[in-house]
Amino acid sequence: MALRSVHLLLTYRCDRECDHCFVWSGPSAEGVMGLGMVREVLAGALRMGTVRRIYFEGGEPFLYYPLLLEGMRLVAQAGLENGIVTNAYWATGPEEARLWLLPLREWNLVDLTVSRDPFHGEEAEPLLARQVAGELGIPVGEISIGRPGEERPAREGDLRFRGRAAEKLTPGLPLLPWETLRECPHEDLADPERVHLDPLGNVHLCQGLVLGNVREHPLDALFASYCPREHPIVGPLLEGGPAALVEEYGLPHEEGYVEECHLCYRARQSLRASFPACLGPDQMYGEGPMVCSP
Repeated sequence: MALRSVHLLLTYRCDRECDHCFVWSGPSAEGVMGLGMVREVLAGALRMGTVRRIYFEGGEPFLYYPLLLEGMRLVAQAGLENGIVTNAYWATGPEEARLWLLPLREWNLVDLTVSRDPFHGEEAEPLLARQVAGELGIPVGEISIGRPGEERPAREGDLRFRGRAAEKLTPGLPLLPWETLRECPHEDLADPERVHLDPLGNVHLCQGLVLGNVREHPLDALFASYCPREHPIVGPLLEGGPAALVEEYGLPHEEGYVEECHLCYRARQSLRASFPACLGPDQMYGEGPMVCSP
């Protein structure tokens, strides 16, 4: 396994509740990652020897700014690169944006990615954050995802219909026959280069599809024992995509879905009771509230 980056969901909480959110973030979401877990994950990543970058995401990581700074310090002192994904709610003016961004320069920040699209209101803050970051020499990028039917550039691909998007954005869209959806076009489940890790310690191969938990086994041990074809969810997905998952377990289904993620998300919802260790937590499926302690 050549894992290159670990994306820490520092919190599920966010100041906004966007219709397209994979992880059902919002103001009422609960839970924040403690520094102890950050240290444990970092130690496991270093033992793997292939991880080069740690991202801090959410939710909105700037809501826990002191924790974000200390986490970045730990990553930088370990010799790894830092990245952040934010909606830049904090960039309310040039002086304010500079105040938030200046301390980040100390800790090997190589990517500040700002979300700016119709789901985030396309307000002034993301533009100002990008401008000030550029002035400070911080590498900065943008995620811009369009609503269904609207073409926009996107850093990591088009809108994916899982999480809240599967509930909010699919009605009225054209559908594809379920049996034709036979690949996972967005994640390399057989040899992942990145994973997301949530405040509960769950290691997500894809949001809501869990490899294991770092509170039970270190990150490097989880990957050392990972056999993709033997995983009860990943195995069928590798054989024939979401359609194979439906066939393997005889799941109820509609005749059509918007795309692969839509069918996969629905199939996984049906399987949660049978495979609770592999499909969770509740937050990823719009159930909760999820509460966790540092």
